[in-house]
Amino acid sequence: MTASSSSIESGAYVHPSALCESDSIGDGTRIWAYAHIMPGAVIGRDCNICDQVFVEGGARIGARVTVKNQVMVWDGVTVEDDAFLGPGMIFTNDLHPRSARLPEVADRYRRTENWLVPTTVGRGASIGAGAVVLCGVTIGPYAMIGAGAVVIANVPAHGLFVGHPAKAIGWVCGCGTRLDSALCCPTCGQRHTCRDDRLELA
Repeated sequence: MTASSSSIESGAYVHPSALCESDSIGDGTRIWAYAHIMPGAVIGRDCNICDQVFVEGGARIGARVTVKNQVMVWDGVTVEDDAFLGPGMIFTNDLHPRSARLPEVADRYRRTENWLVPTTVGRGASIGAGAVVLCGVTIGPYAMIGAGAVVIANVPAHGLFVGHPAKAIGWVCGCGTRLDSALCCPTCGQRHTCRDDRLELA
């Protein structure tokens, strides 16, 4: 899209050096320099898509999402409202990747459903800089993934996961602060309880 496109007219901003080929960009969203949004990608309202982000067709990003520099969001990835994707983090969408031009796998890659594995990031979740998310996982609402983590399994809501592979080390409040041993937030004071490995407000 260019500066005269329907995206600009609807209230979104696309930097002159960005390439936005999608018609589904929400009002108030800002797409910055050298980002590439492919046809068929959906981005909600009031998002901030930073420099050099790549969003493939078929990816869905909700409202008020922050996508920092050099993030790659592939087909099959759904990012719900208010999530944060840290600089340089990467999603995947194929558990057994090969070049589609390799004769031995050409049949598999003729149909997307033969290889694409969806991934979901829940509302308000945060993924740290340089993290890698294996396809097929669900990162629950308000979860927090540490910088450089490699996520290979589902993460519960409010779960704090770090490491390679990522493992649980605690819980975080909706405000983003790690909960203390009594499951109380030292920043906002919100108290929580844990039942069956699920965090709930007290």
